[in-house]
Formats: sequence, C-alpha cells, structure tokens
Amino acid sequence: MADDETVDPTGESRWRPLRLLLGEMDDDIARLYDESGIAGLKPSYVMELLRLHARGPMTITELAESVQRTHSGTSQKVAAMRAAGLVRTSPGADARSKKVALTAKANRVAARLAAEWQATEASIAELEAEIPYPLSRVVTDIRAALQRKSFHDRIADKLAADPAWR
Repeated sequence: MADDETVDPTGESRWRPLRLLLGEMDDDIARLYDESGIAGLKPSYVMELLRLHARGPMTITELAESVQRTHSGTSQKVAAMRAAGLVRTSPGADARSKKVALTAKANRVAARLAAEWQATEASIAELEAEIPYPLSRVVTDIRAALQRKSFHDRIADKLAADPAWR
C-alpha cells in the first residue's frame, strides 16, 4: 500500500451486524403497519405513543423521562410524530414547555399498537428460546461489565495509547 493511501477502519465492525439486524426487525414491524393500513407510523414512535395513551398528555420533559430518552431526542421525535398527525402539542404550564397529547388518529390505532407490542415481545421471547445465549442476557452481562469499567473509559484507554488520537 502506498504511503498516501488511507486505511478504512470501517471494513470491520462488531456492532454493524447487530445494528443491521435490529434495522431489519424494525423494517418487518413497519411492514406490518403498512399492511394493516396504519400510515405514517414508524416503529420508533410506538413506545411514546403507548405511553401517552396509558398515562395521558405529558410535557416533552415528562415523556422523555418516562421512556428514558433525552429531552432533545424526544423533542425531535414529537415534531416528527406531529408531522405524521399522531400527536398534537399545546403550551405547557410555562412558556418553555409543551404538552404532548395523542390525536384522534393515534387514539384509533392505540389498541392495535399495544397488540403489536405484545406480539413483538412474545416473538422476541420465542427467538430467545431458540438460541443458546439470549440477547436480554447479553444486555444484562454487558451492563454489568460496563459498571465495572465504562465504555467511555475503555475507549479512552485505547485512544491514549494511539498516536493518531493525539
């Protein structure tokens, strides 16, 4: 290889297969929505929609906390769901907050979304029974390892030894 050629480190990835798999699974869920005539719905919206259906209108901050996401990410998702006609926003208790509520369109499909959520969870349990090391156990084991040493610290240690990072 010539000195002026750059090596592409993205040729290998341990995470990419998992991300691709999760994307394929989300695509299958989205296909179910399309097949059942639920327009404008993305699988990534369902937790927030079901949370709003179960608990009623919430501020973006309350919704973000309830689904363990950032305020910024939830705000962006609420904007996308509003554009899809699934939620509406109104001023909150102060000028900086917004209250998020389901639209009639979202309320009409909420029971179907809950059924899909439960069917998805049952299908994941079925898949986990077919494999020798369930993904839920992998997640638990990785969390335990990261409590011993954070992902940040693991990467920082590798970068500290890499002259290209300095």
